[in-house]
Amino acid sequence: MAKKIKKSKIEEVLTKKDKKKADKKKLEKKLAKKVAKKKAEKKADKKKVAKKKDNKKNSKKAA
Repeated sequence: MAKKIKKSKIEEVLTKKDKKKADKKKLEKKLAKKVAKKKAEKKADKKKVAKKKDNKKNSKKAA
């Protein structure tokens, strides 16, 4: 009996550790998504700025 209890306790501890690891991975994934989103937004902003510059150049050529 004593061995069984020990084993289940150890398993319990392991599952707790695994849970923590899983939670950490989830958090890291969430953070990675947020960072990726921000990077994408920055890229989009840069493209917008570049487009505006192109439009200004084109309008000057047309005028």
